Amino acid sequence: MSTTPSAAGVGAGPTRRGAPPAPVRAARTAVFVVFALNGIAFATWASRLPTTRDDLGLSQAQLGLLLLCIAVGSVTALPTAGPLAARIGTTRLVRLATVLGLGGLAWASFAASALHSVPLTVVGMVFMGVGIGAWDVGMNLEGALVEQHLGRAIMPAFHAGFSGGTVLSAGVGALMAWGGVPVWVHAAGVVVVSLALLWWSSGRFLPEDGPAPGAAGAEHAASAAQGTTADPAVTAGEPGRLSALGAWREPRTLLIGVLVLSAAFTEGTANDWMAIALVDGYGASAAVGAVGFAVFLAAMTAARLAGQWALDRWGRVPVLRATTGLGATGALLVVFGEWLPLALVGAVLWGAGAALGFPVGISAAADDPRSAAVRVSVVTTIGYTAFLAGPPLLGFLGQHVGVLDALLVVALVAVPSLLVSRVARPAAGPQPAGHERRDAAAGTA
Repeated sequence: MSTTPSAAGVGAGPTRRGAPPAPVRAARTAVFVVFALNGIAFATWASRLPTTRDDLGLSQAQLGLLLLCIAVGSVTALPTAGPLAARIGTTRLVRLATVLGLGGLAWASFAASALHSVPLTVVGMVFMGVGIGAWDVGMNLEGALVEQHLGRAIMPAFHAGFSGGTVLSAGVGALMAWGGVPVWVHAAGVVVVSLALLWWSSGRFLPEDGPAPGAAGAEHAASAAQGTTADPAVTAGEPGRLSALGAWREPRTLLIGVLVLSAAFTEGTANDWMAIALVDGYGASAAVGAVGFAVFLAAMTAARLAGQWALDRWGRVPVLRATTGLGATGALLVVFGEWLPLALVGAVLWGAGAALGFPVGISAAADDPRSAAVRVSVVTTIGYTAFLAGPPLLGFLGQHVGVLDALLVVALVAVPSLLVSRVARPAAGPQPAGHERRDAAAGTA
């Protein structure tokens, strides 16, 4: 992608032109809605996990293995989502991904609650994982582009849209569980409404203009005439753009991936196990477990909204270090609280602490707009491996030591995040004003 000199865009996709303020504002709203719909879809499944477990008659370890199916689908899709966005654009990518993801949600819910079939549920969950993974890459690419056009930190607000969607969806899930509504009926309503809103919103993404036919081939021929070989991932007029493989060899990109991995594991573990931990560890009802999950998500949403202000004031690195410690403290309170209200306080701290690692990591990966798509694809692949695969594996540990004690792993994964947090310091590329100065003053040069 290329942009006008005054407005940087996200690279490695169809050429994007500098957009006037009105389209940028429309795209900002559209991206927020798409993030929220992603959260609604995910929490529709997560909030009903206790009921789904009972419908299928699964143990903790078997539920963990079932959840791994989503991870398999997403981790398969994530490495190719960035290059696919480069070929078909983020609008088409997001639309294709949501059809797969929401279709998988509808099928998995029906197979579990109406058919009570584990194999058919597995099929739906794999498609759900493929769709959610590609959907995530597409919306983050569009969000990074909008952030760069606006010239200020707004990615946490988009992720707050995701969290807000999960809060709303978890609340609905609690009501559905309390009313005894079958999971498939609940999911069907969510899918129909979400698809309609998604199609409307994605049509308001920033305009895309594909590269001229043959442009890449012409550049390659010109390079050959000069005795050089052009990187096939580089399009005309965009020297310096990385190939997909090259992004996997960059130390900074991989370290950002470690940062996002830690944050994603912290968030994903709560998404999958918070409700069950409260039900099994504290004797709460399924409805109260869903409420505890909603408390976690509400705290995350509030922290992401406040995170815009904090990042603009203090910079990425100090804010990441503070929130990482907060998340570890909250997880410890959930494990050792021994009193449900205290565990809910821990859920609040856990949610606030898990709020910023993922969005800040995405912004850091997109610092250089020329290669943002491939770098974001790498970082999201690493992060989603933890987000989706880590919590199911934690289920196997919970089978032997109990769910609450297994959650101690959350505090342990905060350590690598603290060790590599300085890598989030803004690199080359257009940034919200003042970030480089603030992070340098924090001793992160």
